[in-house]
Amino acid sequence: MPTPHPLIDQLPAVYLEQDFLRRFLAALDDVLAPVLLSIDNLPAHLDPRSAPDDFLAWLAQWVAVEPHEDSPPEVRRAAVRGAVTRHARRGTVGGLAEALRLETGAEPEIVESGGTAWSVRPGTPLPGGSRPWVTVRVRSGGGGGGRPVDSPVDRPVDRVRLEELIAAEVPAHVGFTLELLPPGGEGGGER
Repeated sequence: MPTPHPLIDQLPAVYLEQDFLRRFLAALDDVLAPVLLSIDNLPAHLDPRSAPDDFLAWLAQWVAVEPHEDSPPEVRRAAVRGAVTRHARRGTVGGLAEALRLETGAEPEIVESGGTAWSVRPGTPLPGGSRPWVTVRVRSGGGGGGRPVDSPVDRPVDRVRLEELIAAEVPAHVGFTLELLPPGGEGGGER
């Protein structure tokens, strides 16, 4: 691999005629070429769209995401690329829906027990239920609108992985129920 910055070119002209020095620096150029090329390409390594796969795993640690290792590369890249934005929405219905869309490629249905309201009269009843709970319904086998552009269409749904994802996305004090619905039509799902 040729070096982008030969060391011999960095020396004063008086040293250019010495054969030993030229050969010695050429050997160092061979050793340093991969390092210099990596440094020259650092912006490409830091971009999740173009980072090598092994470096992408390191970038994922930087932004505190753990894409599932069995996920296709484009899904892992999308997870790293959108991590900072998703962290801002973490713990919300919108953040949970976005994480589920990224993982499954399907539009989830989310029902939560909470709510907010305001009133000019004191003693107004509080909205929502007394027990914090989220019910998540996902169609198995892909299918559904709102699919991210770079996610596969018919990725199988892994129930254990979805439960881990939901547990990580909802606040710690909130319980959840996951219902996997059959692809396409209406109907009850697994609990």
